[in-house]
Amino acid sequence: MFHSTACHHKRFGPDAQNFLGFEAITAFRYHGRVMTKLTKTRFAPSPTGELHLGNVRTALFNWLYAGSQQGVFILRIEDTDVDRSEKRHEQALIADLHWLDVHWQEGPGCDGDNGPYHQSARQDIYQRHYQHLQDKDLMYPCFCSPQQLSLSRKAQLASGRPPRYAGTCAGLSKEEIDTKLQNGEQPAWRFRVPTGGDVQFDDRVRGAQKFNCADIGDFIIRRSNGGAAFFFCNAVDDALMGVTHVLRGEDHLSNTPRQMMILQALELPVPQYGHTAMIVDDKGAPLSKRSGSRSIRSLRESGYFSAAVVNYMARLGHQYSSNDFLSSEALQNGFSLGSLGRAPARFDPVQLDHWQKLALEQADTDTLWQWCSEYPDDQQRSISQRVPDTQRHDFINAVRDNCLFPADVSHWVQVVYDELPPFNEDAAEVIAAAGSEFYQAALNILSPEESEPVPTDFRAFAGAVGKAAGVKGKQLFMPLRAAISGQTSGPEMARLWPLLGTARIVARLQHALKQQ
Repeated sequence: MFHSTACHHKRFGPDAQNFLGFEAITAFRYHGRVMTKLTKTRFAPSPTGELHLGNVRTALFNWLYAGSQQGVFILRIEDTDVDRSEKRHEQALIADLHWLDVHWQEGPGCDGDNGPYHQSARQDIYQRHYQHLQDKDLMYPCFCSPQQLSLSRKAQLASGRPPRYAGTCAGLSKEEIDTKLQNGEQPAWRFRVPTGGDVQFDDRVRGAQKFNCADIGDFIIRRSNGGAAFFFCNAVDDALMGVTHVLRGEDHLSNTPRQMMILQALELPVPQYGHTAMIVDDKGAPLSKRSGSRSIRSLRESGYFSAAVVNYMARLGHQYSSNDFLSSEALQNGFSLGSLGRAPARFDPVQLDHWQKLALEQADTDTLWQWCSEYPDDQQRSISQRVPDTQRHDFINAVRDNCLFPADVSHWVQVVYDELPPFNEDAAEVIAAAGSEFYQAALNILSPEESEPVPTDFRAFAGAVGKAAGVKGKQLFMPLRAAISGQTSGPEMARLWPLLGTARIVARLQHALKQQ
């Protein structure tokens, strides 16, 4: 039986490393000395759906911390839910992590000494440890039906007690167990929690934590279908893979004492835990798909730069000394557990777009062209098909300050290269106010007498129009922009002028004149 009255870290003797089958243990205590080994963190997703912002931040924090300590980052696929786990989801999450430039030293495609890295391939390992607990009478079969458990929880809540397993099957005799098995009943298996004492640990984010064992209740570690429950396999894998630090969301905080008890009972080392604040929306509710939690795939397909997503998410609940756009290496070097906040982190899409803007500013012209060139318009024509090869660099440099996404670039392709771009509402008002005399004067400048030269740039053209029409400032530049681009704001007209060419500009001025 598990007789300890308090569940604290177990001290390991000099043969602990060999006995446990791995080398990397960080700061375990041995006769009062702290022995520092390689830091290991992990990300352990279940391949049951797309990778979203919440679990991406968990991956990032673990990856950043491992990098800050020159340690090892592990990717482990927790695919024990056979009904929901799918290979396509695993492949998608791996692709998402690679896109984010988050790479692992151990895991799928990078096998180390602690594999397999899919839980579905570790069943024999779990069975050995189940047997160890069973031999010590630290786990027992539970035949309670879901209906029985539900009624028990309702009764406890009605009487003002916290819901926990009542221990109905904890004292079944061998004969009673054998009879139920012979009748075809398939039990789940529960871990025997000490009836007294508490579990204490120092959370690396939230500080000292204490849980009363009596409030926890015996919990399931093996499902009735024989599959390993999360509490069990997650903890065992962390220990056997040498994970030294587990950074995860605060919704897992109540799982930690259960996992610590399992590891202590199995005489396995306990990692250091840190539970990060949840991500909330602008109303303070947990971020969800309904409130803006987007998949990494959707962000990538929208045209976000991976570095923009990483720079923002790394700061969502973590404070950096610099607000500059940082490289992956700089983000790792600046990451500190002491800079993780306890207050909920509010996701702000405006801030994400801010980092997208900074990423665009960092990118060179070739990178931007590669980023947007295959984006299709509503007729499935890509940007590369619509922009002449000789104008690619000039076009990108002209519009880059007015774009956040490839869709914005596509919009400016339409403005520049379509024959007559539609006037937006503001532009139509400006054109109407400018009057026909203004646009006739502009056309005359581009169709002068043979003795007069045609302006070769926008500045010279605008100056000539202003002199001929007797206007200047906003009354000069805004009507020209509205007629030539169909917009009242956008890229510098001096940059658009050579892309448009005189013939296209004349056609647009004539179109504006016809609106009078």
